[in-house]
Amino acid sequence: MTPGNDSGAAEDGRVTGEHTTAESQGPGGTAKTPKKPRSFWKELPILIGIALVLALLIKTFLVQAFSIPSDSMQNTLQQGDRVLVDKLTPWFGSEPERGEVVVFHDPGNWLRGEPTPDPNAMQTFLSWIGLMPSVEEKDLIKRVIGVGGDTVECNKTGPLKVNGKALNEPYVYPGNTPCSVDDQGGQFKVKVPKGYIWVMGDHRQNSRDSRYNQGEKYHGMVPVKDVVGRAIVKAWPINRWGTLPVPDTFDQAGLNP
Repeated sequence: MTPGNDSGAAEDGRVTGEHTTAESQGPGGTAKTPKKPRSFWKELPILIGIALVLALLIKTFLVQAFSIPSDSMQNTLQQGDRVLVDKLTPWFGSEPERGEVVVFHDPGNWLRGEPTPDPNAMQTFLSWIGLMPSVEEKDLIKRVIGVGGDTVECNKTGPLKVNGKALNEPYVYPGNTPCSVDDQGGQFKVKVPKGYIWVMGDHRQNSRDSRYNQGEKYHGMVPVKDVVGRAIVKAWPINRWGTLPVPDTFDQAGLNP
């Protein structure tokens, strides 16, 4: 029994040894030279290229950073805040809803007279791939008040009404009234066409929004096709980090026409 066991052990050892030798040899029994790992410095440009492509894809289809250029959305957003904008949802046919904070392209001369920044090449590049907030100064950010089919109105100092329902607006800047008592757009009653939205800033007395652009191309309305996406997160500065949910006032019963 013992010799048989020794023989079996020896055979097992030879099989293992032959297998190892075969793997380490090339044709004709010559030893193969192991491949040298690629140099880190040779791989670095490839890794950078992949990272840039991924960043560009994320910015184009998923999320993009934007910088808040004015005080029109105080206190919800402060000048200099950075927000992340969801660009994916619109690709699936979703349209803006009441109460959302959205970024949109200037629908027609809303930004007339605004100074144009002169970013350097690095800022432009980082903005292009989405690693810095957009330097595109033809974008605005406001809150959606009315969507297609809604009637939005405001008389005297308010309250603001949508389809006859008064809105309780805790997000309005402290000391502001929901409406402005003037003849430049502070008093209005409009019907929002299908495919458009009516937007207003939370700092009602410091926001040139739909109210004050009724003489422009779309009569103060913003085409849904010009909406970049919904602002979902205040990302910077870190002490102001937080989400941007839809206020409860837009969930009240009977708001739909």
